[in-house]
Amino acid sequence: LWLASSAQAQKELPLELLVIETATDKHLFQVEVVRTDAQRAIGLMWRERMDPDKGMLFDFKVERFVTMWMKNTSLSLDMLFIAVDGRIATIATHTTPYSTERIYSGVKVGAVLELLAGSAERLGIAPGDLVRHSMFGDPS
Repeated sequence: LWLASSAQAQKELPLELLVIETATDKHLFQVEVVRTDAQRAIGLMWRERMDPDKGMLFDFKVERFVTMWMKNTSLSLDMLFIAVDGRIATIATHTTPYSTERIYSGVKVGAVLELLAGSAERLGIAPGDLVRHSMFGDPS
């Protein structure tokens, strides 16, 4: 098991464009994409701030049931669980900072997008909306 201390917080990764198409609008985000087990293990732990137009996209490589948690994460987040076709399957809103409670996808997904808490409600993002990113075969 790979563990990190606060001195080993995730180095900011290169930003990539991601677009969420809702029923009424398109929302652009710049996201860090985590692709390795080590990166996924850290996620946004120890980050103290994140801009509203930023996020972190977790690539799980294959479709599967996903479990997340907020251990060592000070930011409350919205977690968008995304199917391999880019459709949002489920959303966990306003996660509890520092909690070790498990947050389940509920269905098999290929990715999770973490945004600041309240983003889904503020932007009208809902299950069924489309996420455009190269991970889903769409370069945006």
